[in-house]
Amino acid sequence: MAAVSLSVSTVKPLGDRVFVKVSESEEKTAGGILLPDTAKEKPQVGEVVQVGPGKANEDGSRQAPEVGVGDKVLYSKYAGTDIKLGSDEYVLLSEKDILAVVN
Repeated sequence: MAAVSLSVSTVKPLGDRVFVKVSESEEKTAGGILLPDTAKEKPQVGEVVQVGPGKANEDGSRQAPEVGVGDKVLYSKYAGTDIKLGSDEYVLLSEKDILAVVN
């Protein structure tokens, strides 16, 4: 079996899937207490880095995605597939799992 080298530029989402770089989680609480890695919650915000061609309609046409590369999005807590590339964390999710675009 050949080894596959993954990078952000080699990941091309299919259909209505979106590849999102996960934002860093908070290192400390509002009161200034440092959090260990085990106590941190999984972030639900990230930046879109790749977008698939869109959902296929019944007539074969494609519905354009509502989000684009560079959009900051809020997504469902348990959505998608977590992927780690180098030291960065990403999530590959369906567009339906994106709840909002954050300004």
